[in-house]
Amino acid sequence: MSPAPPSSGRIRPWLVVGDLVLAALWVSVGALVKLFVYSVLGLGGRPEAEAAKVALSVVYMFLFAWLESVTGGASYNPLTALAGALASRGGLALYLFTVFVRIPAQVLGAVLGVTVIQEAFPKVGKGAVLSVGVHHGALVEGLATLMVVMMSVTLKKKEMNGFFMKTWISSIWKNTIHILSSHITGGIMNPASIVLELLNMVPMEFALQGWFSSDIL
Repeated sequence: MSPAPPSSGRIRPWLVVGDLVLAALWVSVGALVKLFVYSVLGLGGRPEAEAAKVALSVVYMFLFAWLESVTGGASYNPLTALAGALASRGGLALYLFTVFVRIPAQVLGAVLGVTVIQEAFPKVGKGAVLSVGVHHGALVEGLATLMVVMMSVTLKKKEMNGFFMKTWISSIWKNTIHILSSHITGGIMNPASIVLELLNMVPMEFALQGWFSSDIL
């Protein structure tokens, strides 16, 4: 998760489209990186695979940080959008817009991105695997997410000059937390990704039907 972009406190409807597109691109790029490292480079099961994934992830984190900047605050991660809403002076209206419009758009974009990737590249697989109990995994993911969000908020409050330095610190920190938690929970720190794992447990058509017919976020 890149540092939360400063929010003007205004409701900007066009961010919904940006959120959906960036979320779809994010899950697609992540899956394609794994496919490239394991299938194209043939590094499956080797220590070099993790190093290659980290190097490539830093590159595309810079790309997405730039996209977030040029779109004026669009994001692939619901936590980034929520942190921006809470840190702004937009009040209740901006908070409700973020929770009930932007975040569902991000989750929907992630679902669409995974659907397209799985149809185009079946070898990508289902993603992270939980190797502990559900409660233990939820606790680990919660702590990992908290650490990532704290870093994002810290970088924002310090108002560091320089796009490169902020993105570099954020990407290295996120990769570190991801590696430390990946053997337990798969390193999922994006709520949209967790929803995707739940959707993988049931047929996609029923999951989407339940998503659109439900009043719950």
